[in-house]
Amino acid sequence: MTPSRAASIAAGIIVFAAFIWRLGPAQIWQGVINVGWMFPVVIALGGLRFFVRAVAWNLCTDAPHRLPVGAAFRAVLAGDAVGNVTPLGPLVGEPAKAAYVRHAVPLQPALTALAIENIFYSLSSATIIVAGTIALLFAFDLPSGLREFSEVAAGGMLLLLAVCGWLLWKRPAVLSRVLAAARPGSRLHAGATRLQSVEEEIYTFASRRRAAVLPVMLLEGTFHALGVLEAHVVMWTILGGPPPLMSSFILEAVNRLITVAFKFIPMQFGIGEVGTGATTTVLGLGANPGAILSIVRKARMGVWALIGGALLMRIR
Repeated sequence: MTPSRAASIAAGIIVFAAFIWRLGPAQIWQGVINVGWMFPVVIALGGLRFFVRAVAWNLCTDAPHRLPVGAAFRAVLAGDAVGNVTPLGPLVGEPAKAAYVRHAVPLQPALTALAIENIFYSLSSATIIVAGTIALLFAFDLPSGLREFSEVAAGGMLLLLAVCGWLLWKRPAVLSRVLAAARPGSRLHAGATRLQSVEEEIYTFASRRRAAVLPVMLLEGTFHALGVLEAHVVMWTILGGPPPLMSSFILEAVNRLITVAFKFIPMQFGIGEVGTGATTTVLGLGANPGAILSIVRKARMGVWALIGGALLMRIR
């Protein structure tokens, strides 16, 4: 681990401890305890979210290869465990998923299908973030600093969607051209042709597999809908009554933004509590419910990370 990554982790833990201390550890702990009876539901919702992404990965796999949904589900758990608890995040988490299913699907087709599924996931996440941010901007009176940050976040996600749209339309072989420019005879240069083939498969997925596009989109939408439901039931337990559904949607959008922007911090320690607490404050609920929601989600992530870690140990 590099010093900068270690410093990021340490800073996150310090921010987490300082924020909880400021809010009152006893109050936060009592709130977490009150959610206890609902925690199995939260765990189940988390498992369903992993499952729908596993099904999406299955649908993105090209014939003649067949990726069993059960194997994909276990691989998603294993890869997510690595991605959440290490600073390297998806750089090691995604290859771990493909490595887990190598007995069923060769590495390259598995990684190609995984890349396609991740594109759908990324586009759906950007859409949720934009929609949630716009709802926050128009429905609530935000402090100037938070308003500016929200506007930048929404603009950044819209730019990402525009760039992805341009790439899918123009289909430039960006990565393979970079490798092709490497020294002739080197391993990077040798991989250019293979990577160009992968890029072509990604670009042509929608035209080759038209019947799979809508189901994959619906599955990614279901992933986010389950996140909104998780936020709703946890906040319902914390507040003693159902929050507005719009508030739960905004909380999930903020959670996606925090996850995307701070993936390099394991489990987004500190950042998640501060960001979610600031959001519930803007929503008129106070900071404590947001901090409790973030802690409950971390506990859910921890449970599934333990399961994924156990599965990861089975890779030989």
